[in-house]
Amino acid sequence: VQLQASGGGLVQAGGSLRLSCAASGRTFRRHAVAWFRQAPGKERVFVSFISGNDGRTYYAGSVKGRFTISRDNAKNTVYLHVNSLEPEDTAVYYCAAALDTYDLRSGYYASSAYDYWGQGTQVTVSS
Repeated sequence: VQLQASGGGLVQAGGSLRLSCAASGRTFRRHAVAWFRQAPGKERVFVSFISGNDGRTYYAGSVKGRFTISRDNAKNTVYLHVNSLEPEDTAVYYCAAALDTYDLRSGYYASSAYDYWGQGTQVTVSS
């Protein structure tokens, strides 16, 4: 599975973006996908997760209610709608994928649980 993240940009506080994670491969629907982000000088942290085909989603507390993750398996794409952006959301956003297993769901928030990573897309929020 190869992943390509896109959709980042420069927005003002309160603005919105739609990030996309396009995947290659015929087994995409068997893979769960997560978004992580990494701000300058900080560690990469979990943002959101979506399961392979039963619609289960999880969010970090800092983005719950503002971000929405979804997927279109027909298009091999996962989306992250980011709304009500704050300067603290400024980071490089990465999508990651792994086979959707019980073990993965037990540790969906850990970057080490994922086998495939996209290159990242920059989101910059100005105040």
